[in-house]
Amino acid sequence: MDKILFLCTGNYYRSRFAEHLFNYYAHKQELDWFADSRGLAIERGINNVGAISIYAKNALQERGIIITEDERFPTAVTLADFHSASRVIALDESEHRPLMSDRFPEWEDKIEYWLVHDVDKTVATTALGQIEQQVLLLLRQLG
Repeated sequence: MDKILFLCTGNYYRSRFAEHLFNYYAHKQELDWFADSRGLAIERGINNVGAISIYAKNALQERGIIITEDERFPTAVTLADFHSASRVIALDESEHRPLMSDRFPEWEDKIEYWLVHDVDKTVATTALGQIEQQVLLLLRQLG
């Protein structure tokens, strides 16, 4: 199977929503793809509570995707993650390109960037709706 790797800052909200949404629809469409997600700077999420954002969890639940109690906690991206993915998508170019440049400069121009801001700039329902539109478009491209 080919792997999509979604990146955000804390691997708590946007990338986790994209990961679960992608996997749900890819499974339904019987695509030979799966998604995983990681964070570029999980140390910035010191105020995060639990394994996944309540915004992401609720939005997934509204779509019939249930997050189980054993959901993993945020995970930092490593070089191995880049090498194991067929495609890598960072969810906010303005936020994540500088992190890529600083932490993984050899990969900065080798990945794709979307433009979905965090909750400090965009309300969660808008951001998650943007992610959903991008994920559905991506799935159509892959199908």
